[in-house]
Parts: sequence; structure tokens; C-alpha cells
Amino acid sequence: MIALDLECINGHLFEGWFKDEKSFKRQKRKGQVICPSCNETEVNRLPSSFGIMKTAREKKGRITNQKMAVANINKQIVDFVEKNFDNVGSDFTSEALKIHYGTSEPRNIRGVSSNEEEKLLKKEGVPIFKFPLPVKPETDS
Repeated sequence: MIALDLECINGHLFEGWFKDEKSFKRQKRKGQVICPSCNETEVNRLPSSFGIMKTAREKKGRITNQKMAVANINKQIVDFVEKNFDNVGSDFTSEALKIHYGTSEPRNIRGVSSNEEEKLLKKEGVPIFKFPLPVKPETDS
């Protein structure tokens, strides 16, 4: 069984599964390979990146680019949270409850809480979102 990347003359991309290369050619010749988007039978096979060997340099470059992209996203998250959330530290639970019950002005807060405090917040109906904040990357400045 082979999977082929295909494109019709209208530019629709799709995948086709065939017993073998010979089966694909026979079905194409008979007009049996049909674009699922527009029913066009004029279809061409595309080169598949799956079958193209990558050099070690290309693989390393791709991995480096992915790491840089993740680091950039992490930095954006850290910057956003720092700019848009008040850090209340270990007073997170008491501040969240004050905001919830209207004794404190509503605002975005961040901080730390224990498992027991989180259970209390949940019991009181206080919506929280817990996630580990990525470590802010050091800069040369």
C-alpha cells in the first residue's frame, strides 16, 4: 500500500492510497482518480517530503528553528503575563476570594497557591487557570 500526494488541475491538494505505483497509473489512465473537492479527473502526483531524505544539516537547522520558535513563544507568554497580571505572590488565594466576592476591584492577578487553597477556590466557585510560567530567557542587555 502506498500513499501519494496529489493535486488536481484546479489546485486542490489531496492524498490517495493505492496498492502500488502500477495501480495508481492504471486508475489515473481510466479516470478513476478523482479530486474529492471538485470531481476533476485530471490529477498529478506531487513530490512527497516524506520520501525525501534530509541531510544532517537540514535536520539540525529545522530543530534549531523549532527551538527558537518555542523560546520566542515562551518569551511572549512571560512578557504578556508580567504586563497584564498583578503579581500578588502568596496572597493569591485571599486576593482571588476578595475579587470574587466584590471586596476588591476586579483585575487580573497571578501568584502561588497550595493544593488546599486551590480546592477552596474551586469550592467557592472562583475560576482559576493554573499553568507553569516559562522561565524568562536572559537577555544580553
